[in-house]
This record gives sequence, C-alpha cells and structure tokens, in this order.
Amino acid sequence: MAMVDWRMAGPEITNCNCAWGCPCQFNALPTHGDCRAAVAMRIDQGHFGDVALDGLRWAAVFAWPKAIHLGDGEALIVIDEQASPAQRDGLLKILSGQETVPGATIFNVFAGTLTKVHDPVFAPIEFEADADKRTGRFAVKGVVETTITPIRNPVTGAEHRARVTIPQGFEYHQAEYASGATKARGAIVHDWNERHAHIAQLDIGTQGVSH
Repeated sequence: MAMVDWRMAGPEITNCNCAWGCPCQFNALPTHGDCRAAVAMRIDQGHFGDVALDGLRWAAVFAWPKAIHLGDGEALIVIDEQASPAQRDGLLKILSGQETVPGATIFNVFAGTLTKVHDPVFAPIEFEADADKRTGRFAVKGVVETTITPIRNPVTGAEHRARVTIPQGFEYHQAEYASGATKARGAIVHDWNERHAHIAQLDIGTQGVSH
C-alpha cells in the first residue's frame, strides 16, 4: 500500500537525562540505566500529503525504564493548538511512526518501544533555537519546559563546542551538542540540569532523513 508523502524541515531541540554526548548517539547504554527525554520542533517547511504544516510546532516527553531498545516506554505528544483537525491528524500520524518506511525515522523506531502513549495534548508551544550559539528553549504550560545552553569547560568556564555527524542517522544528519535542563510534570515527570542536549536542523520525511 502506498504511503502518504510527508516532510518536516526546521530546528529541533532534544534534552535527555544522560551525560553530555548521550550514549545513544554511539550505540551505548544510557548513563543512569534509564532513558528520559523531552523534544520539540518548529516546522518551517512541511506537509502531510496535501496538508501544509508550515509554521506549526510539536513537542514530546518520553520515559523508558531501561535502554530505549529494551522497550516498555511511555510517551506524551503535544501538538500546536493552532493546528487544524487535518494538521493534527497528520502530525499525530507522523509522530507515532505511521506512513514511514520501517526503521527510517526516529518516530517509527521509537513507536516499537512504547507500551503506553498518553492522550495527546493540544496547547500553545513556546519555541526558540539558535544552533550557532547552542541556545534554545521550549515550553508547554503545565507539561514541560526545557532550556539549553553551551557546554562549558569545568576549569575555565569557557564555552565548549562539539558537533556530531551521523551519516545514516534516523533523527538528524548533524547536530550541535549542548547542556540542557528540563522540568516536566503531569503524566510524565522529569527534573534535571546540565544533561545532554542537542540542537539540529531536521529535514525528515516518509523515506527518512535527508542527508
């Protein structure tokens, strides 16, 4: 059966509970044994079939009791309240891994590791990102707030810049690494500071990441 053609391009911020660098990026086990994360994106250009997605935002909060690939995870998806019913439907299908070549996107990979997906939230999403400065923030009132800043040298306090390229990545091709803090409440609770974060310019679609 033919899949719906879709695409999302724009900045994405991710913050997890692991040490800077995030073992997942290197096929290693999580720093503290479990994996918890908050993610958000602003879609500068996008579509789901004939439905335009330009200008919308989405966010998600995740938690796994062990490494992601061991499963039993849970997720909460937040969709920009400005999205129309058709846009909401398209984004929820994308973010739940549907209409995607198997294993081609992070959404499709994550879907197979989740045992609980909370009802989606439709709310205003604040989002700002500057990849060159490694700074950014996203927030959904009463759900999640994440802030990222540059990693700093522990001796001098100077900004430390690290950029990682994953040629066959299913989330991004290249990302700037940063330090992040997240507080989440409600269905999934997070609370940490100075943990791994990355900011990337995503260009992802039905067939996977555009490299």
